[in-house]
Amino acid sequence: MTVLKEAGQLLRIFIGEANKYGRIPLYEWIVKQARSRGMAGATVLRGIQGFGANSLIHTTKILRLSEDMPVVVEIIDSEEKIELFLQTIDHAITEGIVTVEKARVRMYRAGGKKGG
Repeated sequence: MTVLKEAGQLLRIFIGEANKYGRIPLYEWIVKQARSRGMAGATVLRGIQGFGANSLIHTTKILRLSEDMPVVVEIIDSEEKIELFLQTIDHAITEGIVTVEKARVRMYRAGGKKGG
């Protein structure tokens, strides 16, 4: 089990839903890489509207249905593990933006019952 200290980092990867790594969605590949490297956790969030460096608006509105919605992959872990992970995935992110910020971890729990 991963032990996560209070001083962690939040990695955010903003990409498009249509971005691929080989034949699989890039966001799926990133999550699999995070899991295989023992990262504390990863979450993929699908946006309802957004635009990137090319300024094209992607939206879920009926008349402008997009097949390339914005996706954000969030991963929290220690600074050291985030930096190593970024080196691993750097080559796969050909478009998008990646940010890293400090995160104060208050709780990191799995399963188990609360209280006693």
